[in-house]
Amino acid sequence: MNKVLKLGIPKGSLQESTFNLFKKAGYNITVGSRSYYPDFDDIEIQAMLIRAQEMAKYVDDGVLDAGLTGKDWILEQGADVKEVAELNYAKGGLRPVKWVIAVPNDSKIKKVKDLQGKRIATELVGFTKKYLKSKGIKADIDFSWGATEVKPPQLADAIVELTETGSSLKANNLRIVETILESSTRFISNKSSWKDKWKKQKMENIVLLLKGALAAEEKVGLKMNVPDKSLKRVMTLLSSMHSPTISQLSDAGWYALEVIIDEKTVRDIIPKLKSVGAEGIIEYPLNKVIP
Repeated sequence: MNKVLKLGIPKGSLQESTFNLFKKAGYNITVGSRSYYPDFDDIEIQAMLIRAQEMAKYVDDGVLDAGLTGKDWILEQGADVKEVAELNYAKGGLRPVKWVIAVPNDSKIKKVKDLQGKRIATELVGFTKKYLKSKGIKADIDFSWGATEVKPPQLADAIVELTETGSSLKANNLRIVETILESSTRFISNKSSWKDKWKKQKMENIVLLLKGALAAEEKVGLKMNVPDKSLKRVMTLLSSMHSPTISQLSDAGWYALEVIIDEKTVRDIIPKLKSVGAEGIIEYPLNKVIP
């Protein structure tokens, strides 16, 4: 009988980006539109789609060996789990998300202390209560079932809401008073499962590939041919994880050079490389970068 790792995949806003990350890490996943059980091409992984808000509880209880969820929901549920790795990705990109206190633009609430005695709507009830208590503030905290941005001012004086860019808040004429929590995705394990030698190794292997896939998201490879007279100038332009790989071509006085660099620098550096003598420049995407 094959050993199996029970893995929770976040359903909802993180689902598509998580599937894409696993695919880049080398896992092929298929799931029906109404199914809660994604099919991995790895018979040692048994996956289930679970809302990120509930993930930590099921991992803590041992229903799942491991799962991916936000740090915010681990704190909200007070789950006693092993945080194996931080994976910096979210619905909209490779950045942490923020939980913020927001109020209507014309609200008299300017600071956190102004929330004393006010009504606040949020999905992050537990953490919000703890945060305000730490500030000595008493307020009514209502659980919000969704569409939290539209509740002020009629249904709430303020909200505590998740944001990546702040665009949704601005669209609803809200301004941020304060950020109360920054959160990123975490790969978590049940503590008993982490003590199992096989499961621990399986999880470490998955995390290695996921982190490699994330590292590759922000980098590309460059290949080029460089004449001897231009080699020093080309080298001064390049920064990489390690020194560029250089090999001599059959044509005398020419070298093939290969390097991994940050993608955001490519559009600026390629014209410079060309201007100092590099030729046959090829940019290619990366699936994984394993340090």
